[in-house]
Amino acid sequence: MTRRIIFMGTPAFAVGTLNALVEAGHNVAAVITAPDKPAGRGRQPRASAVKERALELGLPLLQPERLRDPGFIAELDRINADLYVVVAFRMLPEVVWNKPPLGTINLHASLLPQYRGAAPINWAVINGERTTGLTTFKLQHAIDTGDILLQQTMDIGPDETAGELHDRMMVLGARLVVRTVDGLFAGTLHGTPQSIPDGTPLRSAPKLTPENTRIDVQAPAQRIHDLVRGLSPFPGAWCRWTDATGTTTHFKVLRTEVLDIPATRPAGSIDAREGSLVLHCSDRLLRLVEVQAEGRRRMYGEDFLRGLRDVRNVALA
Repeated sequence: MTRRIIFMGTPAFAVGTLNALVEAGHNVAAVITAPDKPAGRGRQPRASAVKERALELGLPLLQPERLRDPGFIAELDRINADLYVVVAFRMLPEVVWNKPPLGTINLHASLLPQYRGAAPINWAVINGERTTGLTTFKLQHAIDTGDILLQQTMDIGPDETAGELHDRMMVLGARLVVRTVDGLFAGTLHGTPQSIPDGTPLRSAPKLTPENTRIDVQAPAQRIHDLVRGLSPFPGAWCRWTDATGTTTHFKVLRTEVLDIPATRPAGSIDAREGSLVLHCSDRLLRLVEVQAEGRRRMYGEDFLRGLRDVRNVALA
């Protein structure tokens, strides 16, 4: 008898895994995703990326408002899947994740136990890590603490953005999940409790907020560069732009380049250098490659610079 899987996911990151499971010949008995949400200027209901793909594949679809709803639980009982696979979904209650005989597995975008939390891809880049990875593990009561099934290490490029890393992880993560499902179904894969080597600091990956995505212009250039990379393309690192008249507006920095040139003005000062828009940091200059001023489109720093009358009388804070 073919083993049955229920797949749970919502954003584009999860679509790659859904595709991989179907292509590998696994029986995806149902797909569970978030309810449609109003979006755009017209606030029309918009389906999740996973819903759109599930409909294309002709898979049964569930969109529960509440995961403890008796009707939803009854539908899970009716489907009677052997395994639940979760990728970028919401927190599951025990009445759901503990239901299938083989348990519920999750794909996490870090080498657990490092970077437990909502934004592991972003925080690995923000913290200047040169290595990260992917983990499949079994769900249990505490978030991101279950037994590890498989892991795969990945390098992070010195200028790679969170968006670029996300796209690579989507492909490799899908393959890792298929290997995990194959091993569980074959009975050859067993979980290992998470452990933290003595003396190793444990890093977390909290939800991104306006407070922790703001640029500290007093910081070294490399630290700002890593923050910008880790928040690009979304939600974007931000600060305050003060123009020559003293008017302050919201300002996003979306791509940067660290220059091996010492800063010569107070940190936060904006300058022009060989046609480029640059920021004086606490140690070196940082070229602002792509920026987005409040109410304006994303643009190259050189183009933004052309619209400034006196660059030496503006600053970031």
